[in-house]
Amino acid sequence: MNARSLILLLTILCIATSSIAQNKKTLNIQRSALEPKIDGILDDVIWQNAEMATGFLSNRPEIGKEAPHNERTEVKMTYDDKAIYVAAYLYDDPSKIMKQLTNRDNFGQTDYFILVLNPNNDAQNDTAFYVFSSGQQADAIQSPTIGEDFGWNAVWDSAVKIVDDGWIVEMKIPYRTLRFADQDEPTWGVQFHREFRRSRSRFTWNPIDPTQGYSGLYHAEVKGLKDVKPPVRLNLYPFTTGIANNYDGDTDTDLKFGMDVKYGLTDNFTLDATLVPDFSQAGFDNVVLNLGPFEQTFSEQRQFFTEGVDLFSKGDLFFSRRIGNRPSGQLSLDENENVTSPNEVKVLNAVKVSGRTKNGLGIGFFNAITEKTTATIKNSVTDEKRNAVVEPFANYNILVVDQQFNGNSSVSLINTNVLREGHFRDANATALVANIINKRNTYSVATDLRMSNVNYQNTNSETGFSSYLKLAKIHGNLRYSLEHSFADTKFDINDLGLLLRNNYNNFSSDISYQTFEPSGNLNNYSVSTYFNYNRLAKPNVYAQFNLGASYQATTTNLDGFGFNLSAEPGKQNDYFESRDGRPFIYENYTSAGGWISSNYNRIFAFDFRVNAGSMFEDGRDLFNYDIEVEPRVRLNDKLLFIYQFYYDFTNGGRGFATEEDNQPIFGERNRQIITNSVSVNYAFNPYKSIALSFRHYWDTVKYDNDLFTLLDSGRLTTASGYALDNISSDPDINFSTWNIDLSYSWQFAPGSFLTALYRNQLFNLDTLAEYNYSESVDTLFEQPMQHTLSVRLQYFIDFNGMKSIFNSNKSDS
Repeated sequence: MNARSLILLLTILCIATSSIAQNKKTLNIQRSALEPKIDGILDDVIWQNAEMATGFLSNRPEIGKEAPHNERTEVKMTYDDKAIYVAAYLYDDPSKIMKQLTNRDNFGQTDYFILVLNPNNDAQNDTAFYVFSSGQQADAIQSPTIGEDFGWNAVWDSAVKIVDDGWIVEMKIPYRTLRFADQDEPTWGVQFHREFRRSRSRFTWNPIDPTQGYSGLYHAEVKGLKDVKPPVRLNLYPFTTGIANNYDGDTDTDLKFGMDVKYGLTDNFTLDATLVPDFSQAGFDNVVLNLGPFEQTFSEQRQFFTEGVDLFSKGDLFFSRRIGNRPSGQLSLDENENVTSPNEVKVLNAVKVSGRTKNGLGIGFFNAITEKTTATIKNSVTDEKRNAVVEPFANYNILVVDQQFNGNSSVSLINTNVLREGHFRDANATALVANIINKRNTYSVATDLRMSNVNYQNTNSETGFSSYLKLAKIHGNLRYSLEHSFADTKFDINDLGLLLRNNYNNFSSDISYQTFEPSGNLNNYSVSTYFNYNRLAKPNVYAQFNLGASYQATTTNLDGFGFNLSAEPGKQNDYFESRDGRPFIYENYTSAGGWISSNYNRIFAFDFRVNAGSMFEDGRDLFNYDIEVEPRVRLNDKLLFIYQFYYDFTNGGRGFATEEDNQPIFGERNRQIITNSVSVNYAFNPYKSIALSFRHYWDTVKYDNDLFTLLDSGRLTTASGYALDNISSDPDINFSTWNIDLSYSWQFAPGSFLTALYRNQLFNLDTLAEYNYSESVDTLFEQPMQHTLSVRLQYFIDFNGMKSIFNSNKSDS
């Protein structure tokens, strides 16, 4: 599709008319002269005459059902100069209320109430506040682009009280948690949700049609706000962390001080900064043995890089793990030299500015700086040492502009660049992204055009191009889509983004049928099928083809189950396994599997999954299967125990084994993986909890003696005579990792935490693939263990609270 056709298609969708017809409910609220006490007891005078929101209707599992009178929901709101206040009376039988204690933002088996506020009333930028019947909180920002982002956190007050005929929620939402303009009499978007965990039923005040459109389109409106002034939004989070590390008998300690800052530059724009960052309590990565040609990646666990990054995710140009990751430089070693290099680069500071105007214009700016990092190189013969820079002083930048319109669509422009000091590579990437939905919310087109430029300093620069287009029907029971994605051989965004491979010209399609209301013994079910046809961009040749289908359902007893089937019929050309661009051919791989997930409301529940696959190819006898079993026991509302066992076995797999005489050597291999994981969580109350997590991963790869070389035709041959006993390195692998995390968290004041974390870690990699599980564990425990103990104290300071104290002291004097 050329640029002119694409622009025409976007224009047609932009001007599409006839919107969803809906009647928005309205709640009129009054200013309160006195701040209600947030205690779950609705005896404050303001609640007596406040207008009530009632008449909630379900949107799952049934649509449009009214709750029984003894399970009704009644909500009231008020406000003053500091905050919005909410009182909700949720009628129910107290013996049926589920109220498992969990950590913040963790749902568990708990009833909950949700307040959604949208000060811009634009249907796209919601702030959601969750209160659980256990007293715990959760919060998220929501939009059609990102869904729900629970990485966002705010400081606000709530209280819960269980009563004879249900439970009561009281909430205080300070204006500092919201972004809104100074208006005399604004109309805000609002929605109330109530979830009954025992039946997974959801009731909302303004009715929602789940078959069509984003939920924000169905918000009600709150009127009566007058002269609400955005406060000075300055929040400080000073912290200190004490760390003790012991590895192989050597102990070192460190004491760190730092601060995170949130400052409202304007009514709608906020600056977030982490000064002297400390990520020592970020979780362990679940490392696995990677035999493939692409890098192993992990999700972000550092809070600063997970919170409020929805704008920066546009165009998929930002992968935050690039910042402070392993050094990027390559070293040239002389004979007899060994290198000791840091595993990560220190982040000196990071800043992000983001916000959105009343007219839907979003602007985001991100900057991070990492320090110069060196490796130590030692000559094993002369003991001489020298230092070499493996990562220079580097600056990471992102700028994004995003315009929303129609309550469901947006167009974005994003640019990222990485500037490195000295003769290291610099990089720049730009994307134009559009997500257009017609006003009826029935069809959508998503597209992006991306360009990258990498400046290699000492050699040359390369400019690459990528594009993506998706056309989809997004309403009703029957849905379908068509997709095309393209990237040339020079497209490279990996300095600040994530691209596992380029050089593709792929076509795909899917079609699904799903139900939204109960039928017979099922609450809902869906059937879907897909196909993918892949080519290289250069040369323009066939690569691979696959198709598959799946079915999944939830019963009226809230048990889930499903099946899946996939196939790769005919010849498949893998152009990346060889590492040199030649195809590796395999044929006719088919797999099938299924899963069961029992209702987590029960004291004992479990998940079970199994898959098996086989290859139908002359001269090959490949068979693989994997099994995962995950029982969980909720002994009471405070204690949850989860165990996971995973086993994966492959017989007759083939792939890259090693390199010999500057050419790839392939081997036929048997591989088995065993993972044992344990998670135990105990919550004393909504503010104090202790958690234990354990993971042991074991992976062995055993090659047959006869090895292969790859012909230009893509077929393997043993004619070269390579075997395990005549190559320079043994490709057999025995790989093990062991991690234990024991943590204690105490929220001793709003937004203020004391966390203590103990960890130990073991790692082993050798060629003893013939060892069984027990022997491998013995070998693992012969390795030096790393012990880490860290204690972190973080305190929340609100500038407005400080100002109130100073003003009070001034008036007293």
